[in-house]
Amino acid sequence: MKSGMKFFLPIFAGILCFLLACFFASNLKTWLFVSIFLSLIIALILEPLPPAFIGVISVVVAVIFKVGAPGSAIKSISAKEAIKWGLSGFSNSVVWLIFCAFMIGIGYLKSGLGKRIALILTSKLGKSTLGLGYAISITDLLLAPFIPSNAARSGGVIYPVLSSIPPMYNSYPDKNQSIIGSYLAYVGLACTCVSSSMFLTGMAPNPLALELISKSGIKVVDWMGWFIAFAPVGIVLFFLTPLLIYFIYPPVVKGDVKIVEFAKNELVKLGDITLKEKIMIFISLLALTLWIGAKFFNINPTTTALIVISLMILCKIITWDDFLSNKPAFNVLIWFTTLITMASGLKNVGFLNYLSDLSKGLLDGVSSFMSVIILLIIFSLLRYIFASGTAYVIAVCGVFSILATKIVGIDPSFTMTLLVLPMGIMGILTPYGTGHSPIWFASGYIKGSDFWKLGAIFGFIYLIVFIVIGYPWLKFIFPYIM
Repeated sequence: MKSGMKFFLPIFAGILCFLLACFFASNLKTWLFVSIFLSLIIALILEPLPPAFIGVISVVVAVIFKVGAPGSAIKSISAKEAIKWGLSGFSNSVVWLIFCAFMIGIGYLKSGLGKRIALILTSKLGKSTLGLGYAISITDLLLAPFIPSNAARSGGVIYPVLSSIPPMYNSYPDKNQSIIGSYLAYVGLACTCVSSSMFLTGMAPNPLALELISKSGIKVVDWMGWFIAFAPVGIVLFFLTPLLIYFIYPPVVKGDVKIVEFAKNELVKLGDITLKEKIMIFISLLALTLWIGAKFFNINPTTTALIVISLMILCKIITWDDFLSNKPAFNVLIWFTTLITMASGLKNVGFLNYLSDLSKGLLDGVSSFMSVIILLIIFSLLRYIFASGTAYVIAVCGVFSILATKIVGIDPSFTMTLLVLPMGIMGILTPYGTGHSPIWFASGYIKGSDFWKLGAIFGFIYLIVFIVIGYPWLKFIFPYIM
């Protein structure tokens, strides 16, 4: 699509939505905000501008028209009330948790700990190609709780190490990909999808989804609750993924000591473990302890993240300049702040109540189990439409939160937890659906046709495993994690 069309289509859709509302709707203030929100969603899908800037524009327009704030649908509000609502996202603790976690990721890169972990595992498991696949998976699993950007994990730690291995076997993006490069690239993609679902901090859209769901009045799980709820599925997929890819998308090279020698040589170049790396290990263990024991220690997860950043700067793992120059983190801060603000507006103007009334009777006659499974399948397959996990979350979570309340006999909190847990693994479907997918797609080792075919195969396998194992497990454990 041409850039001009990408720019004008969201505007046109918003104007058309409002004009239709003028003929068919009674509360134009509500539909003015809905029109702005619709333009936001379409713009996030097409990305004519940076997503964070799109969010800023949406908030600015809503503030100018004084819609979105509590009570703005039924009365006139002051400019002060409008801007107070427009900036309300900056007081959201979940946004700051995501921001801080991005900062923690710098510590792994600057200290060299992330690269050392990858090379140690490669040197131990790299004698066989399958073992190397598990080394990739374990590396990503160890980093996932602390680096919520799956793009940063893949692009900053795993990809630089793996990209040096295929050329040893004359395997390049433009020739002989299947010798070993294709297998390694797809394992890098798939294992990061698994780890993205395994931890609440495994990818940024996870805590964002929970925050949006909570805005609908539905109770959500905490960090430990999320981990416990997905753990059985995650463990099964952790062990299955490299093995399945080994048989479905097999490498020609099955094993060679060259990989081990390469990893050992790279470790020699790194030298002995540094003081910064040791401190980073201690800080990581501290963060994990406080996140897991948040209720016991009575410390909010965001407070833990702030403690970790303070320790990293004080111990000179990163500098204050590193903090200030982390553009991805500040980009996420502004982006998610505006998205949460706009999402809160849907409830404030009464649109969620409108959807609730509209959806009455929609699931009548369908068993509660089948209703949940139908919602899960639709929720997951919608990933095909969105070029961003964040855009996907902001577009669908509010709507499905309403649908979840219509299933008789099942707690909406259970339903929404079931829907959002597999968001990470369903990122496998497309080469654009999650942050790290474009990295492996652009590597050239996975053909476009293979990407779509494998995405459908593994998306189906992952969803079946989640339904068969995840549903009954969540049913059993749900009362204990809420």
